[in-house]
Amino acid sequence: MQYRKLGATGPMVSAIGLGAMSFGGIFGATDEGESLSCLDAMLETGIDFIDTANIYGMGISETVIGTWLASRKPQVTIATKASFVAGPDRRIDNSEAHLRAELEASLKRLGRDHVELFYIHRREQSRPLAEVVGTLSRLIEEGKIGGYGLSEVAPYTIRAAHALHPVTAVQNEYSLWTRAPELGVIQTCKALGIAFIPFSPLARGMLGDAPIARPEDGFRGTNPRFSEPNFSANLAKLTAFRAFAAERGWSTPAAALAWVLQQGDHLIPIPGTRYAQNLRQWVQAAEIRFTPEDWAEIDRLLPPGWAEGDRYGDHQLLAIERYC
Repeated sequence: MQYRKLGATGPMVSAIGLGAMSFGGIFGATDEGESLSCLDAMLETGIDFIDTANIYGMGISETVIGTWLASRKPQVTIATKASFVAGPDRRIDNSEAHLRAELEASLKRLGRDHVELFYIHRREQSRPLAEVVGTLSRLIEEGKIGGYGLSEVAPYTIRAAHALHPVTAVQNEYSLWTRAPELGVIQTCKALGIAFIPFSPLARGMLGDAPIARPEDGFRGTNPRFSEPNFSANLAKLTAFRAFAAERGWSTPAAALAWVLQQGDHLIPIPGTRYAQNLRQWVQAAEIRFTPEDWAEIDRLLPPGWAEGDRYGDHQLLAIERYC
């Protein structure tokens, strides 16, 4: 496993992290034993960076990770998030009271007195950014968090926040089928010494070795890219990429992650799974090196904009900053 720096002043972490959203049952029924086995496999492969959030299963993901941390006592870097207020009036809350309360609850579930990285899961547009960054900087001073991050934000927010207090990491969706960060986020993070953390780098399961059935879970089931006719069209376009990877002795997810890793040494993708066997398919990614011919073939097979359908439906756009 290769290692990369988590922001200008953060720790060295594995070049690939583990996204723990599915531990909370977001994509279907989950099993604690299965999740614990996945975390064990993660450690065996050299991955030491875990990304979770308070709302993943309404605390279930953090609780499972806390159980694992208590029994294994590994040396790992933990990132978590807060901002969503669940319920019928689902909204974003970046207030100091909310962020502090949610962080304390997360720390209790994780069995820790601090986390290395704490994100605002979304930006509350009506609240002054200086107020939010002020809260986060105080949490750093108090030793509750090692650094702060932003999620689903635009380059202008990154620059403004960083001018107030250095940002450790920015987490936006980025993969072979979601390329918007190439229009400013990746470059801004590079220029400012901020780690860019691509989530869903395997296209929410589409970039696996085998085609998936159309998902019926609450998140993907109503997502435009997973709705027909888009879903079938996207599956068909990925057939040739799977063959491309197989011909070179690579798993499809390893090839897709290698593509992300080679966009810059400040990128640390966090693919998600709760299955140990899926995780083991990723490790090869850090060793793959594309030739000029490989790059040309990938661009031919999956050019920017190839995916059909928006990455989010209108009902999924709460507080996501659009900039292109």
